[in-house]
Amino acid sequence: MRTILTYGTFDLFHIGHVNLLKRARELGDRLIVGVSTDEFNLNEKGKTTIVPYQHRVSVLESCRYVDLVIPEQSWQQKVDDLKKYKVNTFVIGDDWQGKFDELKTLCEVVYLKRTQDVSSTTLKQAIAVLMQLKKNYS
Repeated sequence: MRTILTYGTFDLFHIGHVNLLKRARELGDRLIVGVSTDEFNLNEKGKTTIVPYQHRVSVLESCRYVDLVIPEQSWQQKVDDLKKYKVNTFVIGDDWQGKFDELKTLCEVVYLKRTQDVSSTTLKQAIAVLMQLKKNYS
């Protein structure tokens, strides 16, 4: 059995997330997804989420490509998770290209091409613009 592991925030779940999960799952028999906790996002990544952690977990648990969802609480946990879950392949978006190459001593590392023109960040920016326009015309 080939086990695949990926991590992410998965805020404002969108087609880019679906594409990543589908393509990751196609690389193996089991897909484990580490979801960044609200605290990890705020304290380590310097960003806040719109959708609370437990809601993001529920969305991912309902996705047919995902077999197990685990919390991501630190950058350092990846090595332990790779060993604990006997991971064969670590998958992450290509916006992280080269940032996880040190994991190649433990498993295969694959950087998947992102879905063009869609991200949680761009969705948040578009929502902010729409909210400002609404405020200006109210």
